[in-house]
Amino acid sequence: NNNTVELSRFIEVIEENLGKTAKKDYLPLQPGDVPMTHADVDDLIRDVGFKPATSIETGIAAFLDWYRGYFKV
Repeated sequence: NNNTVELSRFIEVIEENLGKTAKKDYLPLQPGDVPMTHADVDDLIRDVGFKPATSIETGIAAFLDWYRGYFKV
């Protein structure tokens, strides 16, 4: 969708779905890192009429279900 999600929330949702805690090693911003980025889907909405509405929680859960099934893990 057109909502921004912090990286920490993205990781948190993956952890919740896997039932595991990621090992995190926080470092200062590295050269080339950007403090914030997000997808701008305004052109998609305007040109195609499709407005993505899947939440990060639903999307990650669906992806992990697919991944587990496809790779048999």
